[in-house]
Amino acid sequence: MTATNDVPLQGFESRRHELAETHLRPAASRPSSSGRGLHHTALVSGDVERTIGFYQDLLEFPLTELIENRDYHGSTHFFFDIGNSNLLAFFDFPGLDLEPYREVLGGLHHVAISVEPQRWRHLKDKLAAANVEVSEHSGVSLYFRDPDGARIELIADPLGEMYGTQVL
Repeated sequence: MTATNDVPLQGFESRRHELAETHLRPAASRPSSSGRGLHHTALVSGDVERTIGFYQDLLEFPLTELIENRDYHGSTHFFFDIGNSNLLAFFDFPGLDLEPYREVLGGLHHVAISVEPQRWRHLKDKLAAANVEVSEHSGVSLYFRDPDGARIELIADPLGEMYGTQVL
């Protein structure tokens, strides 16, 4: 087996096993986290109203607040309720010539949001009706891009579970 750049997959698998053996503690001996949860993840919006339409109207995440960004005069900081006391936040930066989204080291790959299976099916249909290009994986994950190119995943697995495996 080989990876995309002809690097043997065996090396990656061996390294992953070594990392797990060195750093992964069994759940029973794992200390509790110092964190209380994800307060919010902040993304950049190219158009506040378009972003509200996508996240509130299409994905059904209620808009909870719009305030001025304390760090950039004229910029709006706004928040959507994604359940379980978690927020998805956005900034717009009017007047800045920002590049479109792209993957970079240290950058955001995607945001995975857990939704109930019935809601997942409903949102899948809404995304199709809105002609949003969606990639479905494992019968529980929908991947798509928001209007600014950020990759979003809707996953029907419960929090702490991924494709039938407990990850928490």
